[in-house]
Amino acid sequence: MPATFTRHTVETERKDPGFGGKPPLDRRPTGGGGGDENWDSSNSRRHGPRELLIRYRMAVLSGLAGDLVFFAVLVSAFFVRQSAIHIDATDNVISDWHPLAAPPILWINTAILLLSTLTMETARRQLFHEIDIMEEWLGLGRPAVRRAAPWLIATIVLGGLFLTGQWIAWQQLAQQGFFFSSNPNSHFFYLVTGTHGVHLLIGIAALVFALIAMFRFKRVELRQIAVDCTAWYWHAMGLFWIFLFILLVYFQ
Repeated sequence: MPATFTRHTVETERKDPGFGGKPPLDRRPTGGGGGDENWDSSNSRRHGPRELLIRYRMAVLSGLAGDLVFFAVLVSAFFVRQSAIHIDATDNVISDWHPLAAPPILWINTAILLLSTLTMETARRQLFHEIDIMEEWLGLGRPAVRRAAPWLIATIVLGGLFLTGQWIAWQQLAQQGFFFSSNPNSHFFYLVTGTHGVHLLIGIAALVFALIAMFRFKRVELRQIAVDCTAWYWHAMGLFWIFLFILLVYFQ
């Protein structure tokens, strides 16, 4: 009876160079356009760089879920305080909530932040181009980093401009006589914009870290993770601000 040989999994993986001579899919970087096209494939074994990216994304989303709850509580308190009334000695219904005209610069700030989300997404996608990643695997430099860096720097600049615009909005309110403790409406305006500003300042710090990581980290997947997770956070801050902007402009 002829002898039979069994080809073990490890030997198969070692000899199989992957489709088109590229590294096997489970050992390739997390690239592919950043759209997760093959992540749900039945042939995909969830381990390696892709699984690491998913874990970091889930960690960021978990933190953002906590932020969402916090902002939801803040908005709920806004509406509760807005509808609060009291009755004086003569049975008159009195509300101490005075309408507040939002500074026009908020419109410019919103446009700047929306533009920054576009530059951030462009930077993220530059790091997931398959051709650029393969060139780096072949030792032909870091074309993805060279293309992504200017967009990331632009995002940092736009984020700084947004925070500067928010500070100008505070100054404009102060010139009108509205301070933090002037009335409940101005109190919430400073509280809401200040809280979002702190979160955006954290986002700028994350952007600076991602920019440094692109040049310092040697592994492709680590650079992708740094920029990708920062992009998720930045997009969430842009989305949060849209809801807050609508609240401050149309529900005063």
